[in-house]
Amino acid sequence: MPVVRVGAVNAAHTIGIIGGGQLARMMYEAAIGLDLEVRLLAEGPDVSAARVVREVTVGDFTDPAVVREFAAGCDVITFDHEHVPTGLLAGLEAAGVLVRPGPAALVHAQDKLLMRERLGDGLGLPCPRWRACRDADELRALGSELGWPVIAKASRGGYDGHGVWRLDGPADADAPFEESLSVSAGERVVIIGEEFVDFARELSVVVVRGPDGRALSYPVSETVQDGGVCVETTTPAPGLSAARQSGIRALGLRIADALGVVGLLAVELMERRDGGVVVNELAMRPHNTGHWTLDGAVTSQFENHLRAVAGLPLGATDARAPWCTMRNVLGGRSADSVGDFAHVAAADPGLRVQFYGKSLRPGRKRGHVTVYGDDCDRVRARARAAAAYLMGEDND
Repeated sequence: MPVVRVGAVNAAHTIGIIGGGQLARMMYEAAIGLDLEVRLLAEGPDVSAARVVREVTVGDFTDPAVVREFAAGCDVITFDHEHVPTGLLAGLEAAGVLVRPGPAALVHAQDKLLMRERLGDGLGLPCPRWRACRDADELRALGSELGWPVIAKASRGGYDGHGVWRLDGPADADAPFEESLSVSAGERVVIIGEEFVDFARELSVVVVRGPDGRALSYPVSETVQDGGVCVETTTPAPGLSAARQSGIRALGLRIADALGVVGLLAVELMERRDGGVVVNELAMRPHNTGHWTLDGAVTSQFENHLRAVAGLPLGATDARAPWCTMRNVLGGRSADSVGDFAHVAAADPGLRVQFYGKSLRPGRKRGHVTVYGDDCDRVRARARAAAAYLMGEDND
């Protein structure tokens, strides 16, 4: 194969990751092979990524002084989560710090009101019908207009089902205004009322975009949620025609370009009964619905995120096999993850298990199982069986 020389690459070598969860942990694994140096700003000394990253700063990611000092030792800053205050990040950029994704893009994942305004009103992309509501009376009026049930969402501060309410009638409209959500000082929470979409299923497309505007998309995944938490993905989404796959991937790429994303963008969608889709949520970092790529794609979402934020060429996003299922491990059979892994690996040597270094707690995301192969039903069954054992739900 001929060698193609592209000239000198002005790449960042030291990546600062804010947030010490499992996403940072898996980014660190990808960074090792790329020979990138990772520094971590973690919430505590024992969080998932802090257990493996060599250079760890423990501090408050909402404290400007802490973040500025951390950023001073990094070539570029990126994120494990979207909770760093927008104004703080804007201040870093103004001081010459390279932030990817930048606050002008990231705010659309932090603030659902801005996201709805930009995607729906600004770009004309398919979104649920919605309205910002100042009080319960306005939410009740919206319910009367759209028909009950309606969905209420906090514009900021929600995560894994928190900050989202299904309202079945007027009597439920007070609940969103009574719940206290954790947000940073100066950030305003607005309650958004949305139509209840009677969707057939949920989908996700993950795209990666570099600072030069070049972008790639991964195949569209079908996702299964339980209580606002992703429990399973299957890729490619079964029953989705090639034309629909292409259209949804193009939608994800359009959003990434319009918002100026650098790094990963996950677009979560709801598929209506007629086959149309509406945008539900955005995330600008590696995402649970892209975990299948760690073992099921040529280049994982974690490696591609680092490539993008470092200014390196992007890696191929093709799947390794016709079908891939990722199943989350929530809670666990026991605290002995190594022993539990030995059991499932002996029963099915072809599956892959990723643990996050977290202590055992009911409902906590502790890891995931990935299986890929030629038969969709078989791949799903194997992933579900292994996850069920690891969670102690196999009835043994």
